Amino acid sequence: MIIVLKKNITEVQQEHIRSFLVGKGYTVKEIIGEEETVFGAVGQSSLDLREVELLEGVTKVIPISKPYKLASRELKKEDTIVTVGKVKIGGNRVAIIAGPCAVESQKQIMEIAQAVRDAGAVMLRGGAFKPRTSPYAFQGMGEEGLKYLKEAGEKYGLPITSEIVNPGDVDMMAKYIDMFQIGARNMQNFELLKAVGKTGMPVMLKRGLSATIEEWLMAAEYLMASGTDQIVLCERGIRTYERATRNTLDCSAIPVIQKMTHLPIIGDPSHATGIRDMVSPMALALVASGSSGLMVEVHNHPELALSDGPQSLYPSQFEKLMRDLHALCPVVGKSLERIPLSLPSVKKGDAKGKKASSLTVAFQGERGAFSEIAIRRSFDESATTLPCKQFGDIFEALMQGEATYGMIPLENTLGGTIFDTLDLLDRYPDIQVVGEQQIRIVHNLITLPGAKLEDIRKVYSHPQGLAQCVDYLRGELSHAEAIPFFDTAGAVNFVKTSNDKTLAAIAGSPAALAHDMEILAEGIESNPRNYTRFYIICNEEMAQAFRSISPVNRASLRFTVQDRPGSLFEALFVLTKHGLNMKKLESRPIPGKPWEYSFFVETELGQAEGSFEHALDELKSCCASVRVLGTYTAGI
Repeated sequence: MIIVLKKNITEVQQEHIRSFLVGKGYTVKEIIGEEETVFGAVGQSSLDLREVELLEGVTKVIPISKPYKLASRELKKEDTIVTVGKVKIGGNRVAIIAGPCAVESQKQIMEIAQAVRDAGAVMLRGGAFKPRTSPYAFQGMGEEGLKYLKEAGEKYGLPITSEIVNPGDVDMMAKYIDMFQIGARNMQNFELLKAVGKTGMPVMLKRGLSATIEEWLMAAEYLMASGTDQIVLCERGIRTYERATRNTLDCSAIPVIQKMTHLPIIGDPSHATGIRDMVSPMALALVASGSSGLMVEVHNHPELALSDGPQSLYPSQFEKLMRDLHALCPVVGKSLERIPLSLPSVKKGDAKGKKASSLTVAFQGERGAFSEIAIRRSFDESATTLPCKQFGDIFEALMQGEATYGMIPLENTLGGTIFDTLDLLDRYPDIQVVGEQQIRIVHNLITLPGAKLEDIRKVYSHPQGLAQCVDYLRGELSHAEAIPFFDTAGAVNFVKTSNDKTLAAIAGSPAALAHDMEILAEGIESNPRNYTRFYIICNEEMAQAFRSISPVNRASLRFTVQDRPGSLFEALFVLTKHGLNMKKLESRPIPGKPWEYSFFVETELGQAEGSFEHALDELKSCCASVRVLGTYTAGI
């Protein structure tokens, strides 16, 4: 049952309810949601729900209809985010787990760990105990393999996962791994599930060879009832009559699972297909279906692999897959999980004015703005967001120590460059660019609950939001007036406070959620290829600390040239000469100097070591002025 607690409940009342339920034979789990706190009570005891409803501090009692109680979406509405080391799996993230099917030697696992780490994987997999169809096949290296796996994970900063097949190995394996893996053949090995669940450690639970979704979730229930709620489900294909592939990948299970349970689900395209050339297409299909991650087999010499060589990607193939995933994720509203950085925060006493108490990221707009979405895809959930009214307020918050980082929009694929933020970067020489984030812009028509389309008379949004939805405004909403507002999320808040059902706003779905509003129409933008690119910025001291733990591959520059023929060509030729691939070029008027311009350039750093530094030295000799706005990793 679900016991919804009153918002003003006291600790004494809460403890009395818990004791009452435990006394009746129930296991009680407290779940703190965004809107309410509930107790989930699971047990075999027969209890009249009215007895619980009469307890002080209880709002209502809801029976759970599903046989999988703890795993059910009925018990917990919000998505569970599973933490493995410093890696998060679930929500809008796509976490990539990669490595060989089996650990074969220390040298092999070290080489593969480095390759997948460099390509962007955030966890390392490798089998030490291999349940094989044939008793004569390679069965794994056992504990020695786990030692090599742990050594590789520690060297390259990757949490590790490995399959367990024997309940008696639980304590031994727990010393080496960060996440247990329950294989398809053991999905219904209930004694193994109970033994692993008691550890409280994260668990990856693969779907059985011919298991239904409900049987899969009941297996997860065994784990949860035994003591762990950090469970990641893994779709790895099911056995059907089709023999062209190793298994039949059930992509449809992804959205079904997401409706039925709060647990995250990832996909294993390697075991699903059994064929190397099919792994990457199916990996993309899994992410497009909504998967929160992938587990991919990678081997440096798959032709010599002792297990599953035909389905293992070469490191070069895995690297290409990661690039494809980086391009796909913004399309489906997700972002690739990155190897977590120990991001520096403001030190006490090193900034004037109010200090940021923790990792605080400033953005322009109100709660639910697209800039806040970009923050959530770039920083940990523990980061605090600071809404600012104007773009300039973000820079001031950084200068005064009220924020650690800022998130500013740089350009939109439809609207072009946001010149206000570009000019502010020029105006604040102590602020540096340290990262980048890209998100797809999906606009929605947002109203008060119960409002009807035909009753809408005024629609509010940022001018770019209105321009990007012009076809919908001229069609479905031709009877309404479009009115510019300073911010998309602010427009939603304005409509809410007006309490007028003839008003509507255009904004993203998080704005509707943040302000308890209703989405009347989804995806109303005229062009679906609508993306915004953001810069992550911070003060100079924080930038130096950030770059000491984060590799860079791109730079943003601002320079001015002499007023003579060919001066701009000469500057740009320097980039070409040193092999720097220019990605963006903009000219901006210089304040106080009519008809004179500065130039903003984004460039890759080049393949040869020292290319950027040599180009920078040469630029300084041929330009009137040069300033590096920041060096960073594109798509942090």
